[in-house]
Amino acid sequence: MGKAGKVLGQVLTSYGISQGKLAEQLGIARSNVHRWVAEIRDPNSETVQGIIAALKVINPDAADEFIGLYTSDLAVGQDALAEASSGAWINPVTGGFERLPDAEGLNVAALSRLFDKTATSYKYVFFLSLLDILRRQNFNIDSPISLRDLLIEILVNAWYPHTYFKLSFGIQDKIAIKLDSLELDLDKPAFDESEKNLLREEISKRNLDSLLVGKDSLMRYVPFRLISPFLSQQLKAYKSQNRGATRNDDLENEIIMALAEQYFDTAKPLYKFDGDSPKSCKSIHLSPEWISYIRINYPIIKGWVSWEWLQYMQSKNPSTPAISNKLFPQLRRGALSSQAKYWQKILEYTDEINCIYSNRPLRADSKLSLDHYLPWSFVAHDQIWNLVPTFSDVNSSKSKIIPASIYFDAFVRVHYLGLQTWKRKMSNDGTWKKFIDSYISDLRLSSKDDLTDFEKLRKAFDSTFQPLTSLATSLGFESGWTY
Repeated sequence: MGKAGKVLGQVLTSYGISQGKLAEQLGIARSNVHRWVAEIRDPNSETVQGIIAALKVINPDAADEFIGLYTSDLAVGQDALAEASSGAWINPVTGGFERLPDAEGLNVAALSRLFDKTATSYKYVFFLSLLDILRRQNFNIDSPISLRDLLIEILVNAWYPHTYFKLSFGIQDKIAIKLDSLELDLDKPAFDESEKNLLREEISKRNLDSLLVGKDSLMRYVPFRLISPFLSQQLKAYKSQNRGATRNDDLENEIIMALAEQYFDTAKPLYKFDGDSPKSCKSIHLSPEWISYIRINYPIIKGWVSWEWLQYMQSKNPSTPAISNKLFPQLRRGALSSQAKYWQKILEYTDEINCIYSNRPLRADSKLSLDHYLPWSFVAHDQIWNLVPTFSDVNSSKSKIIPASIYFDAFVRVHYLGLQTWKRKMSNDGTWKKFIDSYISDLRLSSKDDLTDFEKLRKAFDSTFQPLTSLATSLGFESGWTY
């Protein structure tokens, strides 16, 4: 009893925020806040979200610390809960379960256990780097991924939090030491996603042999141990047959490598290795089925891994506020010219579309502004299905906040009307296929006919946006905006 209230009391004291100030921001009586802090009554999950939103207004660093402390308590018992719930993970804000999407024939429960009993950052950064490379390669199923490229990407992803904010990766972790040994000096006052290519080039020029192979290499264990959850039964059987044998880490790598090859088509581990031994491995070959799964569910998986890494780094830097803003460099946004032309063309043929927030009519001669329904800084893409036409003043007012659920039906309706209009008037236009492909693949629709079936389209939007919204809220994005 009193878990959230206890954490709230610590945060209010640390940041000098009075109970009255928080009560005023929440629009409630001060006595309610007193009951929480005194651990007489704990706020429910909906109220916790309101507390976070209120703290963000008063002091964003206090909000971040509240999230970090509150979710560190929720993490207790996570292993048992994850195993019992077959691939579920805890939404740290609500305390409820979220689930990585199931897929027939794939062991999603094993995927959800990738980070069990993790004492260093290696697995988190390795998997994040694997996702980044897959996306850059456009999820090409025929391209193996070299361990050297993965190492470079790991160093790139670790460089920003280490260099800019001096975050600790843990006592046992050697990533920071290895980065310092490369003596990278970009001499840049700021760093964003667009500079990653420059950093990759700089790192690739260095001699990385000692980081790839050898007793102290960053790649000695993680590529092998990461996929062990997929081969748990086979590993258990092997260890049972060899009970009493002296534990040998290098031998265990060899066993995992051999099992990944042997059971690649049955147990379906995430990947297998080339080479005859761990020391001779140069690359990994991902399962085509897992590549397809990751491509379809990329935002969810990336958000889940990011959250897991955030949890780990929060535990290693408990007194550092705003950790979530210090792990990932800010991305630069692309132009929305083709998307703007898409909606402009639609408005030339229909007068049924209004701004979903202000209800003002949108017409072809309107000064169109495109809003990312889920914030761009969360999804980091400009896919048409997350964009909705509005007015610039409305868009500026909304900023990076997730809109209240009252707008969701109108959001889906606008996309439905847009797709209907485009199909009726411009289905022979080559750009039609370009835009419908992202709807079909990303919303996991069966066919293009589903695009103009409102119920099927709404169901697809709902099943995609619900988990993404939960993830965004978990990562600290403000929600519930109204115009």
